[in-house]
Amino acid sequence: MILAALPEPSRVGDVLMAFLSILFEGAPYIMVGTLLSGLIAAFLDSKLLDKVLPKSRVLATIMAGFLGLVFPVCECAVVPVIRRLVQKGLPISCAVTYMLSAPIMNPIVAVSTLTAFKEFQKVHGWGDLGNATMTISRLSLGYLVAVIVGLIVLRFRPAQVLRTKIANSINAPVAEDAAPAPAKSFNAKLVHAMRTAMSDFLDTAMYFTIGVIITSVFNTQVNQAILSTVAGNEWLALPSIMGLAMVLSLCSTSDAFIAAPMASFSMAAKLAFLVFGPMMDIKLLFMYSAVFKRRVVMALLIGLFILIGCLSEPWMLVIQKLATK
Repeated sequence: MILAALPEPSRVGDVLMAFLSILFEGAPYIMVGTLLSGLIAAFLDSKLLDKVLPKSRVLATIMAGFLGLVFPVCECAVVPVIRRLVQKGLPISCAVTYMLSAPIMNPIVAVSTLTAFKEFQKVHGWGDLGNATMTISRLSLGYLVAVIVGLIVLRFRPAQVLRTKIANSINAPVAEDAAPAPAKSFNAKLVHAMRTAMSDFLDTAMYFTIGVIITSVFNTQVNQAILSTVAGNEWLALPSIMGLAMVLSLCSTSDAFIAAPMASFSMAAKLAFLVFGPMMDIKLLFMYSAVFKRRVVMALLIGLFILIGCLSEPWMLVIQKLATK
């Protein structure tokens, strides 16, 4: 009787079912990620990062790529953090490397990628890591690209990279040194963390929901045979899916749930989507422009597009070969 009352299958019902399945699967990771970013914003002393990095600029840049494992933040939260760290003396190369790698090289993204690509059930210990091909490829390529960009930025002076106001504030005396503000209580910091997390969650959830709607329509209403011409050709698939990642502006803690169902695209194309999106999208273009000069932002956009587009397919092949050994 209950089954008889159910509505007949429809195009709207298909979209709604696909939308809810992706939404419920990805939303918990957004919540955890934004909660961590709020706690970091409230409790982390920004000077700590400068203390733990090596004195050598090259080694510090290489180490900065791993900071996301210790201080995990999504791309929505990392830009304001970088601005504060740079003003407190963190080397520009380290800041850029951390900015690009942190949204990918962090535990929340690793777990969400494992879950989205059904690799969690194949990994029961360190010996089964070869089964987590997409997760390993994403984290390793994200780290490599971030370090390469950071080492390139190392050749430039802060005034050549940063907006004039921020570059001038690096060596300028800080008002809080002359009259330090009273330390906040634990309760005040906790309230600040929760407010920051709530703001980040609402902002991130909005972009995620828009992406889920587009993906649900894409997966249920678009004839996949039409996409075979694009998806089957890596020369077209890679730039098109990277452009899609930029337009969707998804959070790195949940974008794997958008990429995984795209059956028409190859694993290399999905890898490009998962690495390029957290490093460069529409909202990040505006956020980067608040810290870096416009020509630097454009150079970053073009450079990342070319670098990730060229490395995704060979990198995926290398990881897959290593996994089969």
